[in-house]
Amino acid sequence: MGGINEENGDEENQKNFDINDFTVIKEGEAEILMHAKNEVFYNKTQVNNRDMSIAVLRTFISKRKQEHEAMLSRRKNTGPKVAEEPAVEPEAIEDSVMHNGKSIGECEVSEEKSQDEQPCIISENPAANQEGGKGRKELKPPRVLEALSASGLRALRYAREVDGIGQVVALDNDKASVEACRRNIKFNGSVACSKVESNLADARVYMMTHPKEFDVVDLDPYGSPSVFLDSAVQSVVDGGILMCTATDMAVLCGGNGEVCYSKYGSYPLRGKYCHEMALRILLACIESHANRYKRYIVPVLSVQMDFYVRVFVRIYTSASAMKNTPLKLSYVYQCIGCDSFHLQTIGRTVSKNTSVRYLPGFGPAVAQECSDCGKKYNMGGPIWSAPIHDEEWVTSILEDVKSIKHRYPAFGRISAVLTTISEELPDVPLFLSLHNLCATLKCTSPSAVIFRSAVINAGYRISGSHVNPLGLKTDAPMDVIWDIMRCWVKNHPVKAQPPDQAGSVILAKEPVLQANFARAVSSLSKAQAKKVARFLPNPERHWGPKLRAGRQITSKHVSLLGAEAINGLNNHEEGDKPPNKRKKTEDDSTPNL
Repeated sequence: MGGINEENGDEENQKNFDINDFTVIKEGEAEILMHAKNEVFYNKTQVNNRDMSIAVLRTFISKRKQEHEAMLSRRKNTGPKVAEEPAVEPEAIEDSVMHNGKSIGECEVSEEKSQDEQPCIISENPAANQEGGKGRKELKPPRVLEALSASGLRALRYAREVDGIGQVVALDNDKASVEACRRNIKFNGSVACSKVESNLADARVYMMTHPKEFDVVDLDPYGSPSVFLDSAVQSVVDGGILMCTATDMAVLCGGNGEVCYSKYGSYPLRGKYCHEMALRILLACIESHANRYKRYIVPVLSVQMDFYVRVFVRIYTSASAMKNTPLKLSYVYQCIGCDSFHLQTIGRTVSKNTSVRYLPGFGPAVAQECSDCGKKYNMGGPIWSAPIHDEEWVTSILEDVKSIKHRYPAFGRISAVLTTISEELPDVPLFLSLHNLCATLKCTSPSAVIFRSAVINAGYRISGSHVNPLGLKTDAPMDVIWDIMRCWVKNHPVKAQPPDQAGSVILAKEPVLQANFARAVSSLSKAQAKKVARFLPNPERHWGPKLRAGRQITSKHVSLLGAEAINGLNNHEEGDKPPNKRKKTEDDSTPNL
């Protein structure tokens, strides 16, 4: 435990305080002092979020070093020719070098650029990068910005647990939070004091006035991050990473579609896949903000956990690669009668010789009425329909987590989520729910293994989803899915239903495909075959969102915090009352004789 050093501090940090008035909370290698009152926000549930962020940050530092070495090796091999060429501005940087030659979601235009035009950023200082793409060999430690720090726990864990990290700047526009953060920095000793600095500032203004200065920007607001995204995408260096959380799941999942559209520019749909759609809406929103500055994103990991979504995206600058954005966005048509959904890509390309033309997407993708049940469609989006994970990154993160699992307080949960993500089909947006398919037909449900086998035997791929234990991602079209269900119902008859219901219309058609329900070898994933835990229960009751800092905790918040927390706070407040006031109350209750 670090000592409290009150020397050479500013006036705010030199205030005397009694440590007995605080509770010491330890998470990972960091410790913070928390007052019993709800003055500064802290949520124990977010340990999953912080552990996942640390795992991604460690992998980012490793990948960044590999990319830098690859760039130096390439320059060495090209010899003096590089010195003759003009230095390339950061705006010309492509993502293919950053991903060891793999182009993610790009067309021929970006592939035409030579590798010499795509250097890796080697310094967090933009001026240093522009000095000379020639000859600079030093890779400086990454700078991290935690835009909404509250108690500073996240920043302290980054500084103390992530090897090779540089300066961590913690911001908050609440004076009590900044004082608490500075107190916690001192409490964590010399390492924290040397790496973490806390500033009282509006995160939007700070990021706007520090363009391309941070290798990592972490946004974890209470609610929606939409107001911070425009400045955040400008503050990240080329090839840097933006880590962003959204906790307004009621909005993102279709509870208030018009509010979601006003904040994120997309309309949500209330399907079983709504949580994955929330991830894809957030990614599309970040891409939209990045495009305004000739930048684009490459998602490396996108996670839905607990009560929020969390995305990790790398940001690059390239006017030509930015043109591919419409190819990565789609509208979603969801039938109101059955579970059928279809995607409509916004844009397309036409290649001729070495030239590429960007054109509007073909449409409509569906007729006015559903071809399966005859009902109308709801339309949502646009959403990010390109891959939301980088498989190589997910593998690296999972290996790192398993190798040092003792350093992750929430190892069980994050390893389970990463294992499930590693087995997802990366190129299939959204998913089906087997229980919903059966509810539409009013039939008994086949086991997941039997249904998976039927899809695999039909020649298609299928996997689970980390978002929902009952979710199934597949590249099989909806007519194949319904044919499999028709064959299942033939073997497991259902009661007659009114002819106008969606299930009756679907079952009235004869299946074109004869499903084979024989168990397929790959019907179980590797994790399932090894009986690896993939979906873990909450470790304790009231595991979820907490009150916003500054709000008075009362008995009506028992469902969020639990009875013990409410009672403990009431007892603490009673102990804070002056003795004479208590004595007066006792005297007043004694009758005069």
